[in-house]
Amino acid sequence: MGVLAVLRSRTKKAIIGAMITASHNPEEDNGIKLVDPAGEMLEASWETHATFLANVTDEDIPSAVKTIVSQENVPMDVAASVYVAKDTRASSQRLSEAFQCGVQAAGGTCKDYGLLTTPQLHYMVRCVNSNGQYGQATEEGYFQKLTTAFCKLRKQMGKKDDSSYKTALKLDTANGVGAYKAHLLTQYISDYLTIDICNDGSSGKLNYLCGADYVKVNQKPADGMTLNSNCRCASFDGDADRIVYYYADQNGTFHLMDGDKIATLVAGYLQELLNRSGLSLNLGLVQTAYANGSSTVYITDTLKVPVACAATGVKHLHHRALEFDLGVYFEANGHGTVLFSANASSQIQKAATDNSLSGIQREAAVQMCTVMDLINQTVGDAISDMLLVEVILATYGWEINNWDSAYVDLPNRQLKVKVKDRTVITTADAERTAVTPEGLQQAVDSLVAKYKHGRSFVRPSGTEDVVRVYAEADTQENADKLANEVGLAVYSMAGGIGDPPKTS
Repeated sequence: MGVLAVLRSRTKKAIIGAMITASHNPEEDNGIKLVDPAGEMLEASWETHATFLANVTDEDIPSAVKTIVSQENVPMDVAASVYVAKDTRASSQRLSEAFQCGVQAAGGTCKDYGLLTTPQLHYMVRCVNSNGQYGQATEEGYFQKLTTAFCKLRKQMGKKDDSSYKTALKLDTANGVGAYKAHLLTQYISDYLTIDICNDGSSGKLNYLCGADYVKVNQKPADGMTLNSNCRCASFDGDADRIVYYYADQNGTFHLMDGDKIATLVAGYLQELLNRSGLSLNLGLVQTAYANGSSTVYITDTLKVPVACAATGVKHLHHRALEFDLGVYFEANGHGTVLFSANASSQIQKAATDNSLSGIQREAAVQMCTVMDLINQTVGDAISDMLLVEVILATYGWEINNWDSAYVDLPNRQLKVKVKDRTVITTADAERTAVTPEGLQQAVDSLVAKYKHGRSFVRPSGTEDVVRVYAEADTQENADKLANEVGLAVYSMAGGIGDPPKTS
């Protein structure tokens, strides 16, 4: 991958990033994320090259590299440079060194940032390729940009002797790199937000019984998190590009504020700012099929914000969000951000200094300028998203239960069906419709029709030979039944192996 990063750098005539991490996966896993010049994820066509190069034998590496050079017309006389960083896994240092050897062997130069969150590295790459227009490509520059915007927005809301001025948050950092960075963050924002960090890496295993993915999947708090009534809690994942919020109500019942809830909070806030500014900009929210049906109804009917659906995977949401002037995108797992088009940025900045506008309009535009600095537009960023959520809650004067009460999620269930070959399932309409095997979608439709507020879809896993089933209904019992029945249909029509799903 070091060699491939050099080829990509030469092709783009820009600096490329490489993050050694396996994100929310178990500590014993590891991998690499390559970052393109604007801080976005690697172009899809080059993912094919990465897979090809990773799977050839050692002896065939030279010929494989020549093939890629030929296919992409890589200019071999162009200087290549790569930024690399790593997470806290025990294997990350060794893999980072191996990656850097690949860069050097291919004639490139490498800058090693050491321990960073994934979003921080994306930020660095965009900064350097924008010649500093996006920000300074240092960790200090990253924190200064985000926290200056956060403090500016919070300062507008009250005086320090106001009891509601300073708020508190319990934060699970998944025993990962986010722990180190959250400690650094507190130095900048202590006047406005107190963060109580747990699972900080001093003991415990990365992503084990903690982290955003654990909380989302298991619908319960991370180990070590004591939930007091209506106390705001949040969890990062291992490389801090995902965040979910949660709390316990007065009865001790657990409530999850996942990516859908974050997306609706952010979209509603931006819609209000746009309305006050008077700017005619196109705001949209991008979801996947996994987004809860109640969130989609709330966004469309209450917030009056257009909703687009994209295939599962942040790269698909990111691409779709670019179609809007202001594109909000979040996966239900808590990975997401907001993108501002060049047109939107220009109009907002111009309005902030336009004396022909009313004071209210200019003030809203100024606020949006500050919000743009608070948001890491390169990729989902748990730190940036957390600060944005905290600003919005403070703006509204909301406790976490007020946020939660905006809409109630439909009960849902996910399950996996083991199959001999997952490729027999193909989908369309952003994975919401099964095209093959023939008759499967009709079977799903007939099962869904039996349940009030029923919805279900099936899609092949991207990483293992299973088919993923998602189902919603009016009650948890009915959602479970629908998921099981759809799972049985997949098992019988798509070559299920092992024990069939149980129809409880």
